Amino acid sequence: MSRALAPEGTVSVVTRERVRAAAERLGYQPNRAARGLITGRTGHLGVIVPDLLNPFFAECCKGVQSRARGLGYSVFVSDAERDEALELDAIRTLAPQVDGIVLVSPHLSGEELRSLDELAAKPTVLLHRREPGFASVTADLMAGMTDAVAHLHALGHRKIAYVGGPRSSWTARERAAGVEAMAESGQVEIVHVGSVAPQFDGGVTGAADVVLASGASAVVAFNDIVAFGLISRFTARGVRVPDEMSVVGCDDFALSGMAAPPLTTVSVPKAYAARAAVDLLSRILGTPAVEGAEPMQRVLETHLVVRGSTAAVE
Repeated sequence: MSRALAPEGTVSVVTRERVRAAAERLGYQPNRAARGLITGRTGHLGVIVPDLLNPFFAECCKGVQSRARGLGYSVFVSDAERDEALELDAIRTLAPQVDGIVLVSPHLSGEELRSLDELAAKPTVLLHRREPGFASVTADLMAGMTDAVAHLHALGHRKIAYVGGPRSSWTARERAAGVEAMAESGQVEIVHVGSVAPQFDGGVTGAADVVLASGASAVVAFNDIVAFGLISRFTARGVRVPDEMSVVGCDDFALSGMAAPPLTTVSVPKAYAARAAVDLLSRILGTPAVEGAEPMQRVLETHLVVRGSTAAVE
C-alpha cells in the first residue's frame, strides 16, 4: 500500500488507483512518523520570524504555511521576538524536527549564520535577507524607496525627512540606500532623522518632533508601523496629514489601506515572496546538492501604492 500511495510509487497506474480508492473508502491516512523512519524526512518545515506582532511578518508566515500545506508539509512557527539569543535557540530547537527552514529577516550576522552547524545540516532559505552562501528570496527595496522619494519630488517636496530602522538590519540598509540614491541625484535634500525601533513607538517617541523641527514638508518611514506612529504624533501636535506633512511608509500590509488617511507606501511582496521561498526550499530538498554550486538568490519587484497620506506642496 505504501508504494501505491507514495508520489514516487513504483506500482502500475491501475493498481495505484485501486489502492487509493480503497484507502479513501476506509478513511486511511498515511502515518507520517512511520514513513519518516524509512525516508529520513519529517514532513515538517520550520519558519522563524522576528516579530509576529508585526503584520508584515504575520503575512509572511501565512504565505509560508499556505504554500507548504499545498506541498504536503506541516509548518512549525517560532517567534524570535527580535532577540538574537532567541533566534539562535529557535534554529537549534527546530533544526532536528524539520526537513528545512525558512528564516525570515534574521537578526544574526552573516558570519554567525554561516557558522551554525544546524543551518549547514538543514536546507535553509532566507526570506527578506540576502547573504552569501544562502538561497534567498528578497524584494528590491532600494528601487522601492527611490520610487517613494521620486513620488514626493513629483509632488513638489524638496526637503524630505527619512526615519530609518535599526542600523544592524539588512533591510534597513537597503531602504536607506534607496533614499540616499535620490539625495545623491541632487533633486531633493534628505534629512536623516536617525534609527528607530521598527514599531509604533519608534515613530511616536522623538522622531516626529525631529521631523517637524527640520523644516521638511514630507517624511519617508522605515516601515508602515513607524509611519503610523509618526502620523499619530503629527495629529497630536495639530499637524494635518497630508495637507501640512506628507507621509510614506514601506511594506503595505493589509491595514495600511484602512488607516485614516490611507497610507501611501512601498508595496513589498509578502505572501508571494513567502510562497517563492517555500518553492525554493522544496526544490533544494528534492535536488541532490552540487558541490561548489551557488545558492539561488531571487529578487522580486516592489511597487509604490499611492493613497491619501501624500499630497502636493501648497
